[in-house]
Amino acid sequence: MALIDELAKKGVLEKDKLDSLKEEIKTSGKKEEEIILARRVVSEDFLFNLKSEYLKVPLKEAVDPNEISLEVLEMIPQETAKNYNMVSLAKKNKILEVGMIYPENLDAQEALKFLSRRGKFNYRVFLITPSTLNKILRQYRTLRKEVGRAIEELEEELKIGVVAKPGEIERLVEEAPISKVVAVILRYAVEGKASDIHIEPAKDKLRIRFRVLGTLHSSIFLPIRLHLAIVSRVKVLSNLKIDETRIPQDGRFSTKVETREIDFRVSTFPTTLGEKVVIRVLDPNIGLKKFEELGLSKYGSDIIKRQMKKSYGLILSTGPTGSGKTTTLYAILQLLNEEGSNIVTLEDPVEYFVAGVNQSQVKPEIDYTFARGLRHIIRQDPDIIMVGEIRDSETANLVTHAALTGHIVLSTLHTSNSFGVIPRLIDLGVESFLIPPTLRLAIAQRLIRRLCDDCKKKVKAKEKIKDLILKEIQGFPERIKKEVKIPQTLFIFESVGCSKCNNSGFSGRIGVFEVLEMTDQLAEIILEGFSEKNIEEEAKRQAMVTMKQDGILKVLEGITTVEEIISLS
Repeated sequence: MALIDELAKKGVLEKDKLDSLKEEIKTSGKKEEEIILARRVVSEDFLFNLKSEYLKVPLKEAVDPNEISLEVLEMIPQETAKNYNMVSLAKKNKILEVGMIYPENLDAQEALKFLSRRGKFNYRVFLITPSTLNKILRQYRTLRKEVGRAIEELEEELKIGVVAKPGEIERLVEEAPISKVVAVILRYAVEGKASDIHIEPAKDKLRIRFRVLGTLHSSIFLPIRLHLAIVSRVKVLSNLKIDETRIPQDGRFSTKVETREIDFRVSTFPTTLGEKVVIRVLDPNIGLKKFEELGLSKYGSDIIKRQMKKSYGLILSTGPTGSGKTTTLYAILQLLNEEGSNIVTLEDPVEYFVAGVNQSQVKPEIDYTFARGLRHIIRQDPDIIMVGEIRDSETANLVTHAALTGHIVLSTLHTSNSFGVIPRLIDLGVESFLIPPTLRLAIAQRLIRRLCDDCKKKVKAKEKIKDLILKEIQGFPERIKKEVKIPQTLFIFESVGCSKCNNSGFSGRIGVFEVLEMTDQLAEIILEGFSEKNIEEEAKRQAMVTMKQDGILKVLEGITTVEEIISLS
């Protein structure tokens, strides 16, 4: 009862009142600060200035809750803040300022130490008054409401419907609020089947570009004066700090467009002309494909399905960024998703939500990495594990051991073809003798544009094109050569363009694949000391169809153009 004694020393309390207060504190179980303030012995400011002197902890006065971002607030979760009467106040020079009513409380100090270890931050403690704490606790609700209200407004604007024409958007700027302009941009992207939106400041204008079928198109130019307002609106929707423009930020939000729930993943990036924003459009109707829709040949499909039935092993999807690797893994995951299987994923980020699958997003900023998550996943009794990407030697080794100890493991790797998977794993520190018993499949892929079925045009192949196709066919595996019939006059298809494909001549994208399977012969090559040439020879023995050969077959089937396949080289 130190504070009551201090008040008595200062002559604020007479002896009979002092004894009465001490008795009330003993019998009520309340803290002495609560009793003193309830009985209005002294003002809150007087009491906490006294406590600050006594504990030698600085008192934080005149705190404005509106200046605290939700990101800083949630470094101490709301429930923890309520339980331990402590809140985040600000983050300065990588140090979190923490306000506490009871800094002498050992349980609160332990909770704060735990949060700092988990969140990897240093902190400095300040004393705050109960009224300051209550104002800041209300700020949790206020900021969450603001984000929620912004999403609700966006959904209302999207329900009303907007015209998806760039010219109309530019006109709209002059007569509509920024919230509606952003809604129009989002709808335009979804309706145009764009995978990404780029909001880029230039010297005299704001450029909005959309990535459609893998290619960026400049679609909208707005006055540069709208740049800050549009970026701020996107930040509010994705719960990012509006006033932080010096460092990149990442966030996401979800909303309904027509009847579809669409996720938008947001990344801001500081440039010399201001912040650039890229929004990834995660439309499950486009991104989540069934296995049969990927574009695999019957031969490749049969190999994957056969290997999936085994009780353990590593299946790797490989290719450059944007080649559809994750889409392939999600398609395989959906085939494996059965009632009797426990599927756990580690992703960065979670792109699509799959019912029945336990999906987790890594957070490197709090040291929740692929490697750390993998160690914990093993304790979750998984049958199937999906790891978004093998980025380092620790993850590579953990993935290999997980596959070796009775789990089906799916992951992605960056290599240019399937032959490069084995040397890449060894570069990442996986022992060569562990690869044959763990690696089941290496699936390499690229994405090509699919011709629009409504307007594609059948034409006679020019001699140069015919010679190129015939040359590629000569390298086909014998079983494929027998199936391919080339007429004297070879016909292929070209793009034209119509209203259904926005005059592009293409509608969507499809994968071209090569599937390398682990065999006894390949295992022997790995163990005896391999080269990429040895692996390529084994792939030929397996009658593997290369990505280019798979593309030529798709040209002959009228799915795509020769130009698309040449671009793969």
